[in-house]
Amino acid sequence: MKNQLLAALVVCVGPTLVAAEDVASSDVVFADGAVLASLTGVAGDAVAGRAAFINRKQGNCLACHMNSEIPEQSFHGEVGPQLDYVSERWTAEELRGIVSNAKMMFPDTIMPAFYNGVDADRTLKKFAGKTVLSAQQVEDIVAYLQTLSE
Repeated sequence: MKNQLLAALVVCVGPTLVAAEDVASSDVVFADGAVLASLTGVAGDAVAGRAAFINRKQGNCLACHMNSEIPEQSFHGEVGPQLDYVSERWTAEELRGIVSNAKMMFPDTIMPAFYNGVDADRTLKKFAGKTVLSAQQVEDIVAYLQTLSE
């Protein structure tokens, strides 16, 4: 019975059941620093994005950026720009580009590329070819940053 229901659902819904495939970090297309297309084809989750933003082992955004929306976290950085109202300064596409690889928009930045599998000179072997964030985490952080408005 379950198989018949699943088959009927597939026939009725069709291709929407197929999960979108993530864009490989090497295939991300930048246009003036922005990434115009979603990396996953799935909307970002702002709650998950906030969690990754705070997580010191994932985005670790607070290491460099101050964000008044997160007063419960200590030790906000001052190296990068303050992110209050960031959604009023940048579009979602520009934010996606900045989070993926900020050097595509700001060549002299010290911000790391969070979705770039290219190895640097001192990349540890266990991190070779890997990205800091997944494509979905980039989309989630972009969704969270879009909530930072007045």
